[in-house]
Amino acid sequence: MTQLELMGQKAKEASRSLGILDTESKNAALLKIADALKENGDQWLKANEADLENAKNNGMKQSLIDRLALTKERIKGVAQGVRDVARLRDPVGETIGESTRPNGLLIKKQRVPLGVIGIIYEARPNVTVDAAALCLKSGNACILRGGKEAIHSNTAAVKIMRGVLASLRINEDSINLIEDTSRESANELMHLNAFVDVLIPRGGAGLIRAVTAGATVPVIRTGEGVCHVYVDRDADLDMAAKILFNAKCSRPSVCNAAECVLVHKDVQSAFWEKALPLLKTKNVLLRADEEALKVLGGNAEPADEDDWDKEYGDYTLAVRTVSGVDEAIDFIALHGTQHSECIVTRNERTAQEFLLRTDAAAVYHNASTRFTDGGEFGLGAEIGISTQKLHARGPMGLEEMTSWKYVVLGNGQVR
Repeated sequence: MTQLELMGQKAKEASRSLGILDTESKNAALLKIADALKENGDQWLKANEADLENAKNNGMKQSLIDRLALTKERIKGVAQGVRDVARLRDPVGETIGESTRPNGLLIKKQRVPLGVIGIIYEARPNVTVDAAALCLKSGNACILRGGKEAIHSNTAAVKIMRGVLASLRINEDSINLIEDTSRESANELMHLNAFVDVLIPRGGAGLIRAVTAGATVPVIRTGEGVCHVYVDRDADLDMAAKILFNAKCSRPSVCNAAECVLVHKDVQSAFWEKALPLLKTKNVLLRADEEALKVLGGNAEPADEDDWDKEYGDYTLAVRTVSGVDEAIDFIALHGTQHSECIVTRNERTAQEFLLRTDAAAVYHNASTRFTDGGEFGLGAEIGISTQKLHARGPMGLEEMTSWKYVVLGNGQVR
């Protein structure tokens, strides 16, 4: 048995006791984890410093270094996120359907944990804690496999959390970290069907596609975000400029950031007069089609066909001119990733057309795509943003981390 198979076996065993653990015990563990993360903040920061130094030496982009970096304030935020999860309603054991058959059988549909969740993610140490907290509250054991860029940070965080579980006599194998960050370890996890019930990749498009294509363990796709903002002919252009600026620039490295703006041909000049000054404050590089270049001139570069499908994760924005809402919807259907899509318009009929026909986990009217987030939706920290349609879609909170079973109660019925 390999080291990872042994970890999987232990996680499976832990999931059996964790899955029936009462809500009070799970919440007590989460609150103690939150306290321990703050109390051991210096230890976590020291580990993070080693990761940051390696990242800088390896030439990592500044936007990615920002995702990797921990500060005392960020640790405080992570700890608060764990407390927020403790306050959320526990879905495990909830009866979500009930019926009595003509023969007297009482059939109940009840929420149960998924079991063992494997999570493959990149250079974001906060994901380590967010994922573990959500798995713990929803009764799932987890096997975490972060990127090599954050290995010191992740190891420190998991050590703190496992220590808390052990102190409370909760099986510490409920939270596991694969410290081997080679491609081979990820590949082995993707094929650990005997022990892992579902696999969730969190990261860029390349990671998600590789996991989806290569795994034999069932996969929930998350995070691939080529998101659009469509500025309609009837838009409030001041509002549109502010929404685009927020969607692109508030945090360009995350999956709900806008990567492409679609602008109605009739309002191009007026819109860019308002949007360009905002985008220039962040030195956003515009990659525009021929029609938009006539308006933008030296403020943009010509776009290639590849630009319409890119998740830049940086201060780069694709610009496309469209003739109306129909073309915008068709363009999004061809190039979007079913994550988050926005229309800015004062025309309610046009808005409803866009919201009805655009196929995405979240669709917005006159609001930034940056709100696609578990916390913003009132779900607490999320395990990821699902862009698929089976079982879970959009921000994956506690309910999305459960399945269900049928509990059938009889008094001697036979068929």
